[in-house]
Amino acid sequence: MARIAYILLTHKDPDGIIAQAERLTAGGDFVSIHFDANANQKDFDRIRGALASNTSVTFAKRRVRCGWGEWSLVEASLLAVRAAVDSFPRATHFYMLSGDCMPIKSADYTHGFLDRDDVDYIESVDFFNSDWIKTGLRDERLIFRHFFNERSHKDWFYRSMEWQRKLGLTRKVPADLQMQIGSQWWCLRRRTIEQVLQFCDRRRDVMRFFRTTWIPDETFFQTLVRHLVPEHDIRSRSLTFLMFTDYGMPVTFYNDHYDLLLSQDYIFARKISAQAKDLKARLGKLYTTKNVQFQISDEGRSLFRFLTGRGRIGRRFAPRFWERESTVGRERQLMMVTCKKWHVAKRLVDRVRQVTNMPAVDYLFNEDSTPLPDLGGIQTTLEKRTRHRRALVRMLFDYWGTDKLVVCIDPANVDLMQDFYNDKATVRLLEIDCDFTDDYLIGHARRVGLAGDRTPQETIDRLLPTIRYDVKFESDRLRDAGFKDFHRIRQSASVDENTTPLAAFLDIPVDKAREIAGSDYLFVD
Repeated sequence: MARIAYILLTHKDPDGIIAQAERLTAGGDFVSIHFDANANQKDFDRIRGALASNTSVTFAKRRVRCGWGEWSLVEASLLAVRAAVDSFPRATHFYMLSGDCMPIKSADYTHGFLDRDDVDYIESVDFFNSDWIKTGLRDERLIFRHFFNERSHKDWFYRSMEWQRKLGLTRKVPADLQMQIGSQWWCLRRRTIEQVLQFCDRRRDVMRFFRTTWIPDETFFQTLVRHLVPEHDIRSRSLTFLMFTDYGMPVTFYNDHYDLLLSQDYIFARKISAQAKDLKARLGKLYTTKNVQFQISDEGRSLFRFLTGRGRIGRRFAPRFWERESTVGRERQLMMVTCKKWHVAKRLVDRVRQVTNMPAVDYLFNEDSTPLPDLGGIQTTLEKRTRHRRALVRMLFDYWGTDKLVVCIDPANVDLMQDFYNDKATVRLLEIDCDFTDDYLIGHARRVGLAGDRTPQETIDRLLPTIRYDVKFESDRLRDAGFKDFHRIRQSASVDENTTPLAAFLDIPVDKAREIAGSDYLFVD
């Protein structure tokens, strides 16, 4: 049976640390603690004193001063890991935690989960070819040597990088390593941990390299595990559930999140509020409870992707379309239809085809399955279509031999719309404003994986306002973008009210626009 040595990195809340250690060891597991040397010595002495008689608890032999983004976080992790390896020979797995983490499954469930598959759980994706880093420094994390902390010595941090750039002091990644990046919250098997420690002792060149990288806790273990362990023995995911708000900040969980947390396909969750004493008490009791059945709705990963796709102003984590390609064509008219209810936009453009014989394409930048002619391979994937969007649209104009083309675009793709507006072509935009019932939004959440059939109702109730706001945000952002020739039809408007903007958008006679607007099935869900 799996027995876990929890690697607990902490810097505050001594009472919470003591309770966490007692809770985890009561479930038959072990705890190795590193308490930040920046923290109060009296707090550390209190922790050591309270846990002195617990033989399932050990401490890092040395405390280091930890700084966000620094090597010190990895150093602290390695010190705690070495202490655990030496102190707990019966530990089969090593699980990285912070003081803000709490178990959301029982010890029995956790042990059974780890026993099912003999693998390591660590999120690790290609550093250079993935989009894991959404904003900020990327290659600069590795190719420059970082001796200053960006948060505490911002000026010196960037000044040092600039000097290195001017002097040509960039460096390369160690030749035999393929750099990886991912969450620092991992769970590794004992033999993997032992391989990592042996590698650290043997490869001083690699250790020197990582010591001066920026945010190495997101790259060090991730890279070494991929280097040492066969791919089929790695699950590239964390077992710790965390989410971000639509402001790009970590979600803090409170007392009313109990059912949401238990239904996720994860073992731990972070961040748990220090004030959520009832939640901590319930989760702490849960860990040592026997024969608990968990109903996994598993919308957690989708919620994570959904919420991390939103940023502060302008959704700073959303896809960007910076590159510029050749023009669609000065004499051509590109008409973009945008609607969150994709089936409504598709019905509209289908009626446009029928009534006007005008070429129209569905969500070509959002759906792989959108029917497109063979354009030499540029149309084969969404990535290619988006990267070569102007070329793709120009080829569609050429293929149909037309100067007018209608395309559907999701309202979230404002940057894509803006890129077309920057073209020499005549561009118009039509927003279809639909009504959204709670039932429709719940159905939407289930269709895109934000909720499942077993998702607790309180989770649904908490999620609905976010989705509804998301829809409203996208609509408001369209109107605030200042697009020329921006038109709008509404589900709640009459046929006559919708006819005028539709005629202007399509540049067609009013009678044909009325025929399209009068389609009685247009807005049916």
